[in-house]
Amino acid sequence: MSPRTTTKGIRGNTLWFWVFVGPFVIGLLVFSYLPIVWSLVLSFFEARNTVTPTEFVGLRNYVDMLTDRNFLSSLGTFSVFALFIVPLTFVLSLALALLVNQVKIARAFFRSVFFLPTACSYVVASLIWKLSIFNGVRFGLANTVLDWFGIDQIAWLSTVDPPWFWIPIITVRLWLQLGFYMILFIAGLQRISPALYEAAYVDGARPGWQVFRFITLPQLRATAVAVLILNLIAAYQAFDEFYNLLGNVNFARPPLVYLYGISLGTIQDLGHGSAGALILAAIIMIVTLLQNKILGFGKAND
Repeated sequence: MSPRTTTKGIRGNTLWFWVFVGPFVIGLLVFSYLPIVWSLVLSFFEARNTVTPTEFVGLRNYVDMLTDRNFLSSLGTFSVFALFIVPLTFVLSLALALLVNQVKIARAFFRSVFFLPTACSYVVASLIWKLSIFNGVRFGLANTVLDWFGIDQIAWLSTVDPPWFWIPIITVRLWLQLGFYMILFIAGLQRISPALYEAAYVDGARPGWQVFRFITLPQLRATAVAVLILNLIAAYQAFDEFYNLLGNVNFARPPLVYLYGISLGTIQDLGHGSAGALILAAIIMIVTLLQNKILGFGKAND
């Protein structure tokens, strides 16, 4: 093959590479990176009811957000949400993965059944939870089941104590994301060599808890850390279920709902909204790096 033919082939491959990748790169630059850069610019300016900066204010927007009780309260709401959703998702998705991985018949069917809710829209699922399951009237599914057992009906989305609204919010998130993390754990389980289990049985390990504790769980270390990191980041980005189930209320409002109200609500203060969004991004980055440092994401299993 002549050098001219080789050069022509390389150019042709490069052309087709950019034909397929180019639209994605352009969309990523226009709809992701450019808004991030412009948000960084707006965070240092006074920008009300406009995306054009008007007056340079330096770090004042950041100081205002870090001393804003509502913003700090929204971070507290996230902390409560993450305290429940992260451990529950981890344990239940791992349990589902172990069960589905042990199924010998129709394994693909069960994987598809549990993974299918992942394809559902968060908005649609939230509205189903609100209008059909936890709507707080006697025709709602949850109150109908309670009525069978003679239990008084509950206003699930009420603002008064006790805070029953956490049950609809957490259950809808669990239903939507368990299948995704289950697939990650199944992939990790399939990477474990059967020879390890055979050696454990030869050494006298009992099937069940001993094998899980000393063989399965250590071999799932990298997958488990990835699940924790992805789950925590997703919890920070919670918006749809809170906004569609409760709206922009003070008693249960995560950071994104509060920032949405500032930037696109009645105030339309894009300067403070941009500063708050960048503070939230910095918190996510710091927590992710700390979690990575502590748990050792990417390190080989012992």
